[in-house]
This record gives sequence, C-alpha cells and structure tokens, in this order.
Amino acid sequence: MKRLLWVGVGVGLTVLVIKRGPKLVERYVPADAAAAIGTVTKVTRTARGVWGEFSAGLAERERELRTALVGDADLAGVKARGRDAWDDLRGARRPAADRRGRVPSEWAEGPLEDPDDDDGYAFF
Repeated sequence: MKRLLWVGVGVGLTVLVIKRGPKLVERYVPADAAAAIGTVTKVTRTARGVWGEFSAGLAERERELRTALVGDADLAGVKARGRDAWDDLRGARRPAADRRGRVPSEWAEGPLEDPDDDDGYAFF
C-alpha cells in the first residue's frame, strides 16, 4: 500500500508540473532566459527532424544495396542457412569444402614464385 501511495503522489506531482509548469516558468524566469530555452527547444526539434530524415535515407539506401547484392532472395531463409547460402547468392566458384577456411591442397604443392614474373622476384 505504501508503494501505491507514493506512485499516486508521483503521478499527482507530474500532472501538477505539466499543468502549472509553463505558467510558473513564465512568471519567474527572465524573458531572455525563456527565449533561450525556446531557441534550444527549436534547435532540438530541428536536429531530431534532420536525424529522422537521415535515418530514413540511410535505410532506403541499405534496402537498395541489399536488393542489388542478393536480388529478390528470401533474406530470412538465407540467414537461417548460414554462410554457405550467402556464398551461393554471391556466386562463389569454390567448392563448399574450401569455404571452411582450409587451404586447397593444390596451393601448397605449387611453386612460391610467380611464373609470370620476368624479373625473378619471389612473392615471399
């Protein structure tokens, strides 16, 4: 019951401040300070509007890029299948066994020098 009493007191004070607050500010705060508060409020609202427009544009561009990257694929299904599904969408040419981070055996057996290198410099 004590908690319910204090919740009621908090709600009552909040309503009082919302209803009477602007009148008290108008009466006791100097005009220049009130004008500054009004300016800060306008700047804050403008900044929120700009941020909202920026976020909307960013989301739209992200949708465009995703569509260009994967087309009309079911993204939820792709995410559920994992990394191999993303590689399939991108048109990966490597076999699935090589996608696991292992070096293909033909790389380890080959020469370490570039056969097209006319100057004779080694890669490593």
